[in-house]
Amino acid sequence: MSFQIIIQQMGVICLLVAIGILLEKKGTVDSLTSRKISAIVVDVCNPALIMASILDGGITAGHRELAVAAVLGAVFYSVLIVTGLILPRLLKVKTDERRFYNLMCVYTNTGFLGIPVARAVLPADSILYVIVINVFYSLLFYTHGQVILGGTEKGGKKNVLRGIFSPGTIMAVLSLFVFAFDIKLPPILGNTVSYVGNATVFLSMVLLGVNISRSKLSSSLKDLRIWAFVLLRMILFPAAVVIIMNALHIDKAAIFAMCLMAAVPVGNMPMIQAEKQGMDTRVLSSAIAVTTAVSMASITLLIALCAAYLG
Repeated sequence: MSFQIIIQQMGVICLLVAIGILLEKKGTVDSLTSRKISAIVVDVCNPALIMASILDGGITAGHRELAVAAVLGAVFYSVLIVTGLILPRLLKVKTDERRFYNLMCVYTNTGFLGIPVARAVLPADSILYVIVINVFYSLLFYTHGQVILGGTEKGGKKNVLRGIFSPGTIMAVLSLFVFAFDIKLPPILGNTVSYVGNATVFLSMVLLGVNISRSKLSSSLKDLRIWAFVLLRMILFPAAVVIIMNALHIDKAAIFAMCLMAAVPVGNMPMIQAEKQGMDTRVLSSAIAVTTAVSMASITLLIALCAAYLG
């Protein structure tokens, strides 16, 4: 993977984000529209993109790589869970805000942003590791994440199960099943999945631009603690992941995938769940705004450096 290709692909993504900012400024995409498009992306397009990535035939990895991906996913989230306990104390976060920084460490935008970027920028085999990471995300957020947040919302176990068995998780598991057993879908079904999945990159990046445009970015940029979080969690941590995995002679496709998964910005799910439980989400919203804006440059830099480092 050349530096020029990475810059070109991330440049395309930045332009798509800019379109979203422009559409929000012009009033073309309002709050209701963005919520409905978000639902389409999360529940339809992104799950289809996961399956389309398996079906396009570009993945040459085998069952061994799938097993490695499962191990890497378990280790990755184990490290993040421990980091989520340590980092808020290291940053001297107020006691009542530590749970938010904990969630910010663990539950980043691995799906909504991570999957489209992986499909656009990374080698084809990397998507297998990205899919496994997103399966772990779904399993953990509605269990561990709810515990950290302070219990479950009204509905208890039903809501937890509904969250775990979301369209994205179901499609991810089905995609791994299709990959593991080399199942061939009928062309009419496979083509439909591909067409739906191809809409994900455009729609998700436009929505990203809309959210950046709406956020109070100028005031959020003044929070030094968030910048410390960006440095430690979004830059140094991914760099450490690359160095350690390379020292262990892990496959390059896996290293690229794990670098991206470690570098994506804070996700929306912690804020959405906190809002449902009536919590003050200003810390989370500020972190989402800053990390999302910064990620356009930081992800480009990290992936480029990763490519140069790995040769």
